[in-house]
Amino acid sequence: MQGLRSCSNNAVRFDLAPPSTTTSTTMSATSGCLSIDEDESAETRIQRLISEHPVIIFSRSSCCMCHVMKKLLATIGVQPTVIELDDNEIASLPSPPAQESLSSSRNPAPAVFIGGTCIGGLESLVALHLSGHLVPKLAEVGAFMGMI
Repeated sequence: MQGLRSCSNNAVRFDLAPPSTTTSTTMSATSGCLSIDEDESAETRIQRLISEHPVIIFSRSSCCMCHVMKKLLATIGVQPTVIELDDNEIASLPSPPAQESLSSSRNPAPAVFIGGTCIGGLESLVALHLSGHLVPKLAEVGAFMGMI
């Protein structure tokens, strides 16, 4: 896969591997605009995307856990940016929080980031919600902006 393409359910799929030519691509997404500078390394692209979007999920395509994450956030009123990665791109994701490192060291996706902070996977997102801390955290990062 090379470049950027739209997938189902408002997900965007792009190749994070360094390309052979220099171009820049922009694509509209649910929570804004994705700007891809193909001169960036995969790690730099991921870090930039994390910093540009209040809620972003990195996933494998057809990931059922990602689907549940999106449904939970949609129920609350948040439409996250979803980036689908290939297996070789998953390794570029930042490390999950220490409490999840054992369970997700072999499977770092899906990973949700809120306000630039790695929340972890589905289990951590649900735990944050059940503890009553998810909605305040989403409000703090402006994930509800534009919602009435």
